[in-house]
Amino acid sequence: MRRLCLALALVLFAAGCSKVDQEHYSRIQNGMTEQQVYDILGKPDETSSGGLLGVSATSAKWVSGDAEIAIQFVDGKVVLRSFDQPRGK
Repeated sequence: MRRLCLALALVLFAAGCSKVDQEHYSRIQNGMTEQQVYDILGKPDETSSGGLLGVSATSAKWVSGDAEIAIQFVDGKVVLRSFDQPRGK
């Protein structure tokens, strides 16, 4: 029973450790690689990719509650980024 309670506590703790916040967002800089961003934020919740004339583009989104980080990569590097969270949160 004790192990079950410990396992449940760890799961609940991990679920509450979102990286979708202003602190983690501020670590993302233009020119970073996708892997560098994934090392900071983890795996994105949504992605879409495309390409045109030899240029690849990927949009990635991380969501937690009302907070959202969106990043656009061109040829594997950050070119645009945004953080959105309703005021008062």
